[in-house]
Amino acid sequence: MPQENFNDLVAFVTVAREESFTRAAVKLGVSQSALSQTVRGLEERLGLRLLTRTTRRVSPTAAGERLLLTAGPRFDEIQNELSALSEMRDRPAGTVRITAGEHAAISVLAPALDKFLPENPDVNVEITVDYGLTDIVAERYDAGVRLGEQVAKDMIAVKIGPEMRMAVVGAKSYFHQHPWPEVPQNLTAHNCIQIRMPTYGNILAWEFEKDGHELKVRVEGQLVFNNMAMRIDAVKRGLGLAYMPEDQVADHVARGELIKVLEDWCAPFPGYHLYYPNRRHASPAFSLVVEALRYRG
Repeated sequence: MPQENFNDLVAFVTVAREESFTRAAVKLGVSQSALSQTVRGLEERLGLRLLTRTTRRVSPTAAGERLLLTAGPRFDEIQNELSALSEMRDRPAGTVRITAGEHAAISVLAPALDKFLPENPDVNVEITVDYGLTDIVAERYDAGVRLGEQVAKDMIAVKIGPEMRMAVVGAKSYFHQHPWPEVPQNLTAHNCIQIRMPTYGNILAWEFEKDGHELKVRVEGQLVFNNMAMRIDAVKRGLGLAYMPEDQVADHVARGELIKVLEDWCAPFPGYHLYYPNRRHASPAFSLVVEALRYRG
């Protein structure tokens, strides 16, 4: 049967199930006369009577009963599948891939996803911790996370975190044996726990600012890490001074495990931004993730 006659089959199945042209017309949103003509046209093309019409009810003939048993379940399956597809549109699904540094993943992404994921069970988020300035297009990531000043101008940037501050911290046991640094230049005389990041390829300089004056200090020390947890552990054990995001050491400072120094030299700077290429038709899942991460403070 030509595909254009499927509407005729839907009309017939509806009338047969409702046993009424009036109720079927209301359900299909058409007039009763139009529905009657549609079913009659189907009967004429088949050369068979499909419905018996009386003043009280409409019932299928033997041929109509056979067609109803065959076509009815098929249309039900199609309708169920269309409903499932519509539900996918209404309830976003899919995987969103994000690359971010360790601190951004811990301090920004994780807290936001704690609430987002249970509310969106069909959305998966894959986070790759990478300190390098990854080419998200070449590596096929949906988005990346960088500090505000590092986002390329051709990318869309969404602020996902507050301003940040760094902190220079040391344990009480360390300061029992070493004087407090009063200016950043004093750090050259201290055992500093350093960080090596692939972005720069060498030991990361410690950056400071006070009264508009910026200063970078190349420190030295016995330990070098590219891992935040190991740096915190080393400084707590009194092995040196560490240069850390302030929020990651705040609890240790509050408990008296660590002491902050050079606070007046640690100025705030732009926080993390989610960045991605321009997309006219972003997936619903990606759009939801962006909104969940957007900073509203």
